[in-house]
Amino acid sequence: MALTSNDETDLLLPLIAGIGDKAQFAEFLERLRRRSDAEYVSIVMKQGDGPHAQITDFHAGRDLRSEARELDPFEMHALERLHYDQLRPGRVYSVGEFVDHDPVFRADRLAKMARLGIADERVVRLPRVAETDAWLILARAKPCEAADSALLSSLAPYVEAALRSYVALEHHRIRASVSAQGMARSATAWMVFDREARLLAIDPRLDAWMRGNLGYTPRVGERLRDLGVHAERELGGAAVLFASSTPPPPRAVMLHEDPRLEALLTATSDMPRPSMLALCRLPNARTPASVERLTRLFDLPPREAQLAIALNEGQSIAEAAENMGLTLETARNYSKRLYAKLGVRGQAELVRLVSDSVAVMG
Repeated sequence: MALTSNDETDLLLPLIAGIGDKAQFAEFLERLRRRSDAEYVSIVMKQGDGPHAQITDFHAGRDLRSEARELDPFEMHALERLHYDQLRPGRVYSVGEFVDHDPVFRADRLAKMARLGIADERVVRLPRVAETDAWLILARAKPCEAADSALLSSLAPYVEAALRSYVALEHHRIRASVSAQGMARSATAWMVFDREARLLAIDPRLDAWMRGNLGYTPRVGERLRDLGVHAERELGGAAVLFASSTPPPPRAVMLHEDPRLEALLTATSDMPRPSMLALCRLPNARTPASVERLTRLFDLPPREAQLAIALNEGQSIAEAAENMGLTLETARNYSKRLYAKLGVRGQAELVRLVSDSVAVMG
């Protein structure tokens, strides 16, 4: 069955839009449900193998999975997936085709369907995408027709293509989220420039820092002129090199002296076109969580951990003692115990150990 021009508008456009929608594929599935007069239409995805594989169910209509769990704690599709995994990709199956050979399963499956008010079902398995299996499922309160199978068969290649994009996008989202959190925890922010040193994108935290501390609003598509002539020249010359086909090793530059803003310039990777990345360190104020983390990591008493954090912040032992309400002698005793417990030979090694620890991540 060839898809009509109306199908392309009513089904395929929502399918493509559903890749990035917050409610993924909801509009496509609802339109398919109405078109087929079904009680339930879903895209079921399984990531991984084995009993603990992650199952994601995008559906429209009744939530048959939840209703089935209420009828029976042994979830409706648990046995079914053993059969679903054996289906040939691209072919549309009726329920009878993969339960008739198993009378016990057939009776159990039909009884559950009847209790849910479902008379028939069609399933098409999609080709595997990056360790992800998927099925397009349609369930009706009355017997399915040949047109239902033909429609699923015609839609399957498009749904497969959409899921490929969806899975790739989800992987990118995960990596981007983890990268953003890691950079934020390490007080690292970023800017990206094109070959002409025009700003392509900027970390929102760095944008806010510039606005608050420099009184300067960086604008995408423009050079950072208000940082000063020296910084503009540095960025302009470096952008030509780092956006070339043979970029040099990373280079450190001073973008602003007071307040201080340094940047490590390097070439980007996985970008549509060559560009330059500027990594900047922002002030990373320590929190009470830093003391708790250091206590847990090195099995320290809280007051000793607090002293270690204070020394890592650049305070002298005398300044830390005063801020903590300790005598200088007590603070010195704490520091000696810290050196012994952590196996360091003095304050410099202690500071390096704490600075390298995840305890002082934001």
